[in-house]
Amino acid sequence: MLSKACLVGVYQRKLEEIARFEDVELTVLVPPSWFDGSRTLYLEREHTDGYDLLVEPMALNGRFHTHFYPRLGRRIRAFAPDVVHVDEEPYNLATFHAVWLARRAGARTVWFSWQNLNRRYPLPFRLIERYNLRHTDYAIVGSQGAARVWREKGYAGPLAVIPQFGVDPDIFSPGSERPDRGFVVGYVGRLVPEKGVDLLLEALAGLPGTWRLTIVGDGPERAYLQAEARRLGIADRVTFEGVLASSRMPVCYRELDALLVPSRSRPNWVEQFGRVLIEAMACGVPVVGSDSGEIPGVVGQAGLIFPEDDALALRDCLSRLMRDDALRTRLARQGRERVLARFTQAQVAAQTVAVYRKMMCKT
Repeated sequence: MLSKACLVGVYQRKLEEIARFEDVELTVLVPPSWFDGSRTLYLEREHTDGYDLLVEPMALNGRFHTHFYPRLGRRIRAFAPDVVHVDEEPYNLATFHAVWLARRAGARTVWFSWQNLNRRYPLPFRLIERYNLRHTDYAIVGSQGAARVWREKGYAGPLAVIPQFGVDPDIFSPGSERPDRGFVVGYVGRLVPEKGVDLLLEALAGLPGTWRLTIVGDGPERAYLQAEARRLGIADRVTFEGVLASSRMPVCYRELDALLVPSRSRPNWVEQFGRVLIEAMACGVPVVGSDSGEIPGVVGQAGLIFPEDDALALRDCLSRLMRDDALRTRLARQGRERVLARFTQAQVAAQTVAVYRKMMCKT
């Protein structure tokens, strides 16, 4: 498996679960780091039992569409895999490079995609995409929206809808009852316009009662959002925590009374999943999300959904949660139940291994 996402420690639990299957011998290649546009992620070796986690040099680090692994061919020849799992979008150079090398070595290939908008890419990425649609043996996509996109684009091969990662319910679990410190709202993610954190500040500014907001993450909008909090007169109730290590996130979630995902759609982006939703739900934290992209499908009936970019509707959701202890208790229970039923790392791993087995059965 080739995956820059697996730099993140908690994501590696899926790899351990895959490696538990007796018919799987797993080697995972990750870069030493990845620059995501606002920060550099470094390898966290948190969960490495049962498989090999190897560091592979990357060229053009930080360039989402054009990065690749120049020595990958040597790795493939040395390991001689039956399946090469490319944890990258099919319009990226890294995917083309890995699929081409794997096919030369006689290995079968599968790529992963979150892309849930049917976008026409410029050259050479349109040619890269065409090659990967025609020459892969299987596709895994993270949502039904992504499945529709790739069928519309002409991918005719076998396809499975499986989230890229689940959560480990033993790590992301409810904590003990915390002392009453008022209503604590949380946001976790990038600080960019499409994530709607400014809308959250606007909604909270008009919310009566005692509340606090914790913002975890970083991005180009941080200074603007800090200025907005001052302008709205709520800066003393808003804490910017910055980026936290993945291993610290369960404790962070347990300190919240609600997690907010106020994403707003853009012509070139809609919310693709909202992984923080299932992490918070697993920790027994009620979630509130906009109706952007895949959020309603992830949350189901286990949280509150509001129309995107509607600050009044968002404020109403927060007000309901503040006033209604029974509602918070019910959503906390239903959220964890939904994760246990659909989104654990063990379930994602088992579905992924099932894809590998189907690939090996092809004639």
